[in-house]
Amino acid sequence: MNIEQFNLLPQPQAFSALESCCVAKNWVDAMLDLRPFADLPALYKSAESIWEKCAEADYLAAFEGHPRIGDVATLKAKYQHTAGMAGHEQQGMSQADEQLLHRMKQRNDDYFDKFGFIFIVCASGKSAQQMLEILESRIGNDYKTELAIAANEQMKITQIRLEKLFIAE
Repeated sequence: MNIEQFNLLPQPQAFSALESCCVAKNWVDAMLDLRPFADLPALYKSAESIWEKCAEADYLAAFEGHPRIGDVATLKAKYQHTAGMAGHEQQGMSQADEQLLHRMKQRNDDYFDKFGFIFIVCASGKSAQQMLEILESRIGNDYKTELAIAANEQMKITQIRLEKLFIAE
């Protein structure tokens, strides 16, 4: 799809397209309110600007649209429209051995117990070992710091997904 086609989409289809990039409803609604976009750079800039103005509840809503790293089955059941992207994004987990997968699950559980939301990392291009190391390095953070880091990682993921949405242009 190109930007002109996106600008002409009926509201429900445009909502679905943006929701495939980030499930935070307030972010999607704010993006829709800015249509039509002059070009892709304007859309990307708006996406980031809106995200920076979002509230904690919006960040948490967006995090809900992700599986735990290594648990794409959860996403398929919960958010079918983002499952394909998440599976590809977490491709590095496919090379993980049983011990690493077990450690990742345990640390994911520890992370969730501490922060109340899942571990968010832009997993594209990262190995399972790298993701585990990042998780372990961040679990010592306080809530406010970790929320900010996770929100920043979410924006990276959203930007990648937006680029994929408009790849045909």
